Amino acid sequence: MNHKNIGYAVLGLGIGMAHADAAWASPDADLVAVCDINPVRLQKAAAKYPGVTLYDQFDQLIADPRVDIISICLPSAMHADFAVRAMEAGKHVLIEKPIDITPERAILIEEVRIRTGRKAGVVHQNRFNANMYPIRDAIDSGKLGKLILGTFGVKWYREQSYYDNGGWRGTWEMDGGGSLMNQAVHTVDLMQWLMGDVASVTSTMGIYNHDIKTEDMTASLIQFKNGAAATFVSTTCAYPGISTEIMLYGTGGSVEADADTLKIWKIKNAPDEEAEEQKMLELYGEGNLACMMREPDRLFGHAHVVADMIAAVRDDRDPEVMPAEAIKSVAIVNAVYRSARTGKTVYFS
Repeated sequence: MNHKNIGYAVLGLGIGMAHADAAWASPDADLVAVCDINPVRLQKAAAKYPGVTLYDQFDQLIADPRVDIISICLPSAMHADFAVRAMEAGKHVLIEKPIDITPERAILIEEVRIRTGRKAGVVHQNRFNANMYPIRDAIDSGKLGKLILGTFGVKWYREQSYYDNGGWRGTWEMDGGGSLMNQAVHTVDLMQWLMGDVASVTSTMGIYNHDIKTEDMTASLIQFKNGAAATFVSTTCAYPGISTEIMLYGTGGSVEADADTLKIWKIKNAPDEEAEEQKMLELYGEGNLACMMREPDRLFGHAHVVADMIAAVRDDRDPEVMPAEAIKSVAIVNAVYRSARTGKTVYFS
């Protein structure tokens, strides 16, 4: 192996394989180690990444002096415990979404990050979809005017086998929730990032098509401190998996997207509204894949987030999404669950 300055490791080889792929492909780091308690996963990693050290004990991983960064890719409720141990051992960490399952546990990560001086990033890669840059700019520049309404919907589908595999999905103890915490937390993050701080949440939830402990549908009314409002729905019952709706309406225009694909771009005061929409749809109407065809060196998804984490360590700067920011989406998700359980509106201070 041709060693570079930064040694990368991955803990947990489910979604962690996407992290490992990105680190393996990086020109700025070496994938030096992976860790999992499942020997089958370890052997698959050994075949895919020749020369990488295999660990089945976390203590061995954090004792490896070659390791600078560890991606934490375990069940959600384990994120804080292992991120804290890694940082206390001198390692930087990149934590899969959600940062953990409660704000209180997530705050532990931020406290240890500050105390140890280690870097901690969180995987909210959808912020860096190609269509998010112009949408965020339309808000920040005032093109959309004053935000009035957002509609957000994660209408996905999961078979029962998805929850049965591994035994931790769809549990309050390890997953922290169902369709909202696991599938929709990325879109919760986008909602608060685009629309601002939440003032209150009024919600309902239920189990409709799965044998799980948490929920497979939520529906919420969100009020924001800036006066805007949004609806947010999540489900894993929408056969065969329909859409991820991100829709914003302001006094100056309207923007609609489905995941990374721009659908509608209407700016009221544009010099030529139709021409601008046509241009935007040409650029962003076919999602990240079309942008990658135009810009082959541009990274999306986990490749982008891992590359950013490596650059943050190399350049001694903060990662793009830090714990204090990632805590916000977890707080909103917890408020939705609390409102649904109690039948009351939950207010944010």
